[in-house]
Amino acid sequence: MGDGRVGTSDRSVAGGMAAGVAAYTLWGFFPAFFPLLEPAGAVEIVGHRIVWSLVVMGIVLTVLRRWRELWSLDRVSWTRISGAALFITANWGVYVYAVNSGRVTEAALGYTINPLVSVVLGVLLFRERLTRPQALAVGLAVVAVGVLTLGYGHFPSLSVVLALSFGMYGVLKKTLRVDPVIGMTGEVLVIAPLALALLVWLGVSGVGTFTGHGPGHSVLLATAGLVTVVPLLLFAVAAQRIPLATVGMLQYIVPVLQMAWGLLVVGERLDAVQWTGFGLIWVAVIVFTLAGRSPR
Repeated sequence: MGDGRVGTSDRSVAGGMAAGVAAYTLWGFFPAFFPLLEPAGAVEIVGHRIVWSLVVMGIVLTVLRRWRELWSLDRVSWTRISGAALFITANWGVYVYAVNSGRVTEAALGYTINPLVSVVLGVLLFRERLTRPQALAVGLAVVAVGVLTLGYGHFPSLSVVLALSFGMYGVLKKTLRVDPVIGMTGEVLVIAPLALALLVWLGVSGVGTFTGHGPGHSVLLATAGLVTVVPLLLFAVAAQRIPLATVGMLQYIVPVLQMAWGLLVVGERLDAVQWTGFGLIWVAVIVFTLAGRSPR
């Protein structure tokens, strides 16, 4: 029986690793998907992501017969779910805007510094402690943002907003003691009425693109819900089956793929100063990772 349990555990970890790699790889190729939704703007795309995500999650909860769990959540849980919904919606909107305006590498930077931002939030909000090497890594990341500000000629505001919004989303998810499927459904349910009202207004005013650019465009906008939900569910599986440190390491699949897409496909270019800034960020990431593995 002992060998059987070990085998089951190994399969669970392997499944979690596969789910994690799949989730982050899908997120890494998001820059290939969202330009397909043009001429829809960032706001309209986010609206469709929310509404169609609710449709997908509604089907999932119906099949699993778990609606009662959602309706039985207490007020504190709904408050945190509402906050999480606002932060993830802001994150989605800024990300789609960045990708569709040709600033893919700036978006990749946001998700590169996001784990370090999460560390800072952990220190400030949860009184987590850093070793000296970890504190050095965070300081190096701050210097890198300064270098990139010089390289871009402006403060990388999109990167910072992406990192902060996803970091705060993580803070609220950390304090939320709710099953991931239930929590995700609650998040899109909270924001869906506003998203639906926005889409109706865009349609009535003639600004929306859902019905005016052929059935193919309509189908693509509708698939935004599935594209949103699948990696989030895969991420939830990974988070439950593999160590958090491993989840964090896998996260760097996303900015690597996004930066490669920006440079090789979109044709963005980085000058020497920008390469230096990205290099400092990656040094900070490596230092922080090695510090976390070293014995205390």
